[in-house]
Amino acid sequence: MEGILISNVTLNEAMIMLKKTSRTFYIPISYLELGLKEAVTSAYLCMRAIDEIEDHKELTDELKVKLLLGIHDIFKSEDTMVTQTQHLLSPYQEILPDVTMQIDDWALLCPSSCTPIVNRYIAKMSLHMAQWVQSGWNIHTEEDLDRYTYSVAGMVGEMLSELWLWHDGTQSDSTKAIAFGRGLQAVNILRNREEDLHRGVDFYPDGWGFKEMQQYTRRNLQIADSYIADLKDGPALKFCKIPLSLAHATVNLISAGGSKLTRDAVLKIVNRVTG
Repeated sequence: MEGILISNVTLNEAMIMLKKTSRTFYIPISYLELGLKEAVTSAYLCMRAIDEIEDHKELTDELKVKLLLGIHDIFKSEDTMVTQTQHLLSPYQEILPDVTMQIDDWALLCPSSCTPIVNRYIAKMSLHMAQWVQSGWNIHTEEDLDRYTYSVAGMVGEMLSELWLWHDGTQSDSTKAIAFGRGLQAVNILRNREEDLHRGVDFYPDGWGFKEMQQYTRRNLQIADSYIADLKDGPALKFCKIPLSLAHATVNLISAGGSKLTRDAVLKIVNRVTG
């Protein structure tokens, strides 16, 4: 499996950034084999870079759309990416976070043989994010919620399925993979309910309360359980088990009146899954 030459420093820097931006995904990614580790790290950090634009408190919606569509166009093209991303983002370097300003670094970390897969999903997510900004994140029905959770997480599961196949031929169900990502995002929606409402965003469909969102979450996590049950032993299975186990534990905790797993609880779950 060929790839672009990278230094260990580059991967180490990416892993440090990954740990800063998401401990939840830092843990399973750190267990991946070289090659696959670069691919997933590259994809995750690029997607995080996009998410930081979509979620930025100081950017106008008009500017968010401009930047997101610009990233979409860059990743969809085959031109020199570094020059274009810096030209697009550098005027806003004082307010954009480092993970966003370094999006070209993360993209270049990806092995060349799977760059088309990762770039296609980065472009797709950028476009979807721009559309959600334009619509004001309006969610009224379960179908709207499905579209939103696909845009921000379901397509990540879909991409991972393609990366498993690229890496070692692991076959998986892409529909179930979407539910895997969707379920993880639904847990975040449950957990961040008060924070989202405080900033004026409501991801619950009309008429839904905690009960309905919990049912939606558990339904998708159940499909995710089926997804990993179908996976053969290997890096894909090991990767998916960790966030899925944490998601189940978080839903159970929220249902019991809690909000966030303690560090000790996370470590116990990770040790149980990987031991």
